[in-house]
Amino acid sequence: MHAEDLELLVTREMPFGKHKGTLIADLPGNYLNWFAREGFPQGEIGRLLALMQEMDHNGLRTLLTPLRKPKA
Repeated sequence: MHAEDLELLVTREMPFGKHKGTLIADLPGNYLNWFAREGFPQGEIGRLLALMQEMDHNGLRTLLTPLRKPKA
């Protein structure tokens, strides 16, 4: 993991599937767990999904709160 990956979790949107357009950090745990069971995609998106699944599984989602941009 790179430190920049944490910022990407709160800025990168899911590019495909049922939750297309949802921030990676906002994807539901059951969706992340499905990827963990079935296999993460290749590349950056797969790395970010795996990281978010690990954070969700370990109850660490709140660590991303300070990285979120304030809503205007």
